[in-house]
Amino acid sequence: MGGQVLRLQDVTVRRDGAALLREIDWTVHEDERWVVIGPNGAGKTTLLQVVGAMLFPTEGIVEILGERLGQSDVFELRPRIGLASASLAEKVPPEEKVIDLVLTASYAILGRWTEEYDSHDVTRAVELIDQFGCAHLIRRRFNTLSEGERKRVQIARALMPNPELLLLDEPAAGLDLGGREDLVRRLSTLAHDPKAPTMVLVTHHVEEVPSGFTHALLLRHGSVVAQGQIEQVMTAENLSRTFSVPLSLDQGRDGRWYARAHQP
Repeated sequence: MGGQVLRLQDVTVRRDGAALLREIDWTVHEDERWVVIGPNGAGKTTLLQVVGAMLFPTEGIVEILGERLGQSDVFELRPRIGLASASLAEKVPPEEKVIDLVLTASYAILGRWTEEYDSHDVTRAVELIDQFGCAHLIRRRFNTLSEGERKRVQIARALMPNPELLLLDEPAAGLDLGGREDLVRRLSTLAHDPKAPTMVLVTHHVEEVPSGFTHALLLRHGSVVAQGQIEQVMTAENLSRTFSVPLSLDQGRDGRWYARAHQP
């Protein structure tokens, strides 16, 4: 077990009188790959905002990469965290080229201006873009890409500053079958890489969980249903409780999971 990357203790988030997260206790270590699963409205994105140092909890203690929220400079902490999310994609300048979108992650900014990048930065950006199958798109504008291409470029950008923690908010959302399978395969390769950062992936589909992920946290109505090693947590009983519907669950030889409504 590696060093501690995240520690949440009794974390509650309230907004407009509603509890979005309730008394969350969660610890993540550096050699782990976590998937956070739950239905819409379970609090998954809120949890990711907390561990991404973008949202302070109403109650509780949050420690990220050895820094405690509320006692540390979040502007120094955030560059150590890679994030790919739909909300980030919406902020990308429409004319931004793929190479520039990835490069600007070095400065934790969106939109290239007059800043200079050395050859090491450019080389790393090109290698990451190629790693996610987008080398042919390097000079294309972001707003001309397909949804699948956008998702892959976002992950390349999130990895650009060599983060210690990588957060992926529903990376396969909106993709067709081919796009989903291509992305899940690439994320599986990343998950199996011992040099990759600690990963937390949020989804509401078990079919989108790449092989190589080691731990799972199930959320429902802002509360933890189960958490721990993925083989122990991913059960039909736990998933049925999480989604409030009887489910059957199978795991293929490739390590992927498949859930279906239980047929009586």
